[in-house]
Amino acid sequence: MTTPFLRKSLFLCLLTFLALSGFSQIPTQTIRGTVYDASQNRPLVGASVVVQNSKTGNANSGAITDEQGHFRLTNIAIGRHQLSVSFVGYEPSVINEVLVESGKEQVLEIYLQPGITQLGEATAIGTRTDRTISAEHITIEQVLRFPASYLDPARLATAYAGVVTTNDGTNNISVRGNSPNSLIWRLEGVEIVNPNHQSNAGTIGDRPTANGGGVNMLSAQLLGTTRFLTGAFSPEYGNSVGGVMDMSLRPGNNERHEFIAQAGLIGLDLAAEGPISKQKGSSYLVNYRYSLTGLLGAMGVTFGGEDIRFQDLSFNLTFPTRKGGRFTAFGVLGNSSNDFTALAAEEQTQDKDRNTISFTTKMAAGGLTLSQPIGARLLWKTALVLSANNSARNLESPGDARFRSNYEMDDQSGSRYSLTSSLNYQINARNSFKAGLYLTRAYNSVGVWKDVNPFFIGSSANNSLFSGSMEGWMIQPYVNYQWLPVDNVTVNAGLFYNTFTFNQSRSLEPRASVRWEVRPGKALTVAYGLHSQPQLPQVYLAKRNPDNKMLFNNEDLGFTKAHHIVAGYTHQLSPDSYWKIEGYSQMLFDVPISTVSGSKFSAVNLIEAYVSEPLVNAGKAQNRGVELTYQKYLSKNYYVLASGSVYDSRYQAADGVWRSTRFDGGFTSGLTAGKEWTKSRETRSRIWGVNGRISYLGGLRDRPIDAVLSQQAGTTVYSSEEFSVHFPAYFRTDLRIYWKKSKARYSRTLSLDLQNLTNAQNAFYSYFDAFQGKVVQKYQLGLIPILNYRWEF
Repeated sequence: MTTPFLRKSLFLCLLTFLALSGFSQIPTQTIRGTVYDASQNRPLVGASVVVQNSKTGNANSGAITDEQGHFRLTNIAIGRHQLSVSFVGYEPSVINEVLVESGKEQVLEIYLQPGITQLGEATAIGTRTDRTISAEHITIEQVLRFPASYLDPARLATAYAGVVTTNDGTNNISVRGNSPNSLIWRLEGVEIVNPNHQSNAGTIGDRPTANGGGVNMLSAQLLGTTRFLTGAFSPEYGNSVGGVMDMSLRPGNNERHEFIAQAGLIGLDLAAEGPISKQKGSSYLVNYRYSLTGLLGAMGVTFGGEDIRFQDLSFNLTFPTRKGGRFTAFGVLGNSSNDFTALAAEEQTQDKDRNTISFTTKMAAGGLTLSQPIGARLLWKTALVLSANNSARNLESPGDARFRSNYEMDDQSGSRYSLTSSLNYQINARNSFKAGLYLTRAYNSVGVWKDVNPFFIGSSANNSLFSGSMEGWMIQPYVNYQWLPVDNVTVNAGLFYNTFTFNQSRSLEPRASVRWEVRPGKALTVAYGLHSQPQLPQVYLAKRNPDNKMLFNNEDLGFTKAHHIVAGYTHQLSPDSYWKIEGYSQMLFDVPISTVSGSKFSAVNLIEAYVSEPLVNAGKAQNRGVELTYQKYLSKNYYVLASGSVYDSRYQAADGVWRSTRFDGGFTSGLTAGKEWTKSRETRSRIWGVNGRISYLGGLRDRPIDAVLSQQAGTTVYSSEEFSVHFPAYFRTDLRIYWKKSKARYSRTLSLDLQNLTNAQNAFYSYFDAFQGKVVQKYQLGLIPILNYRWEF
């Protein structure tokens, strides 16, 4: 009896040990996804996907894609990983900064570039670059990790060379010395209206901007990789002479339901994703966000006396079609408000205190897309996208003989209804052809009204400065031919045609680029493009219109145009690091300038201001510079992004004199770096991260103020010298600390962002304050701590 008893006891002890061992294992997760041909969006069967230096529960660190291009890597340890992807006849790729957390599967879409020969791993930087010059790829993993990003890809873009924000409180960015209005936003391959909350944020005149704001309406929870272009764009990009922020939406998880809850100063986020049909592979992804400042405002808490609120809802529905095709339906809705109530007379210390100001923004965008391979060599893409927005501002102030205006009202609306379609034909391994068309119905209306104190201006009691609307069709076909004459040379050449029926503006624009891989990992590039951009609505509709009497009309203005020339050299040091240098020259012409003799006005300096002068396309401008970038992606527990540029931005107005533009800072420099520490024990894994950023930039420019005339007029009056005031150099440090904890079924992240850590006072603009009777200097944002908690399950 003793022997059977001992055997049973030993057996039970062994089972208990094995069970406890299973429960004490470090959490793991799955990496899966699909590998595609980058030129045809066709799934690749038999591609190899390997996790480099992985620590896996079952040593299952490699996989081969199946007949649908899918791969699956199971039991991957929590932490950072690097994927190596290869397939015969394609350039191998290394995907860096793959973050694996227990609460969420890592689902990837990987695109391999066709290649005549295998040039070696050092030729590819993975998803971060492609054969396009002056392009960066911003991932959401970076947005969630980099300091001072506000979870917004546009703010992260300022970490790259030649990109500066015009104000800390906004994502209005100047690219290579151009106005923020030269940047356009695209969603799912189509240009949309301004997709930002509080489009008046950080402006001098407190009026809406065309392409910026306080924060992006699209939450980072929905965004995939954002393609950021800074010059010499390929033929598929139009309507910009400055930059392109090309956003894409990621598909939801099509196998299991996952959720994200996030709370921080930016807002409260709730996201859900999962399969609609597991059998068909369709999925949903939805996110709702409400500002924390709005919740605090409901409790009576204001920021500098301002009640700031916003909310947005976004979704993306994905339905696979045959042979690797995809149909999607997506949308975003958002609104925001910013209210300031006039203070009691005894509390007033500045002009603003006597005004009650209300600003609201509404925006909506939605659409349908279809990407479908046809046969073995043809890819068809088409999309229908609608977007619209409205910004309204009301200002009321008591009657006072010292001030000019008792009431102001501004209203701007815009809409774009776009249908686009393209065909990409792979002729053979060395030749491919792409042709497409954008057909867009554009509408804009602008109105500016003032109730004027007759003590200062005539007897008119209700003065409409100007109001009007414009609409027309934008018809934009394009073609591009890609040729690989030899294994290490890629040539692109094409045309983009731009026409706007509103005033019959036209532009035929040649584009070309050459990439020569001198040796594996060492590439020379050169590109040229002619680009054009329509004017802002307030430029077209500008007309001094007192008593309904039109004095001039700017509706016949043509496009602003620019020749872009870029040359660069990229040297890949390893699969996870590279450095590059680019030189560029942008020669702008047909820029609207005043017809008034001796005037120094030029549209290249506009941000949000209205125009009250007759204009003609006779101005010029030029932006020239050299940029240097070094980037090491997060591997071996640290990353580095160092960038710098020297540049010159100048313009010529009616007086024929070349002078600095508003955005001529002269130089940029920045260093962003981070370090992680990982500790795994029993059933949990922890990651500590410290990220820092240092920015040192040349100061932007402002117009000098005539204090005497301002005192007499009771408002700001600028002197005749445009943008001759050069602000001191801009300096700022940012710090982000985070703690990630992963358990078997969920993961959590607690982070603290200390923005402008040293509380540096960087000049923004000056104005004449009639209440104080003097010129006042305004500064950008000081120290701002942002605490954020994120839970994935």
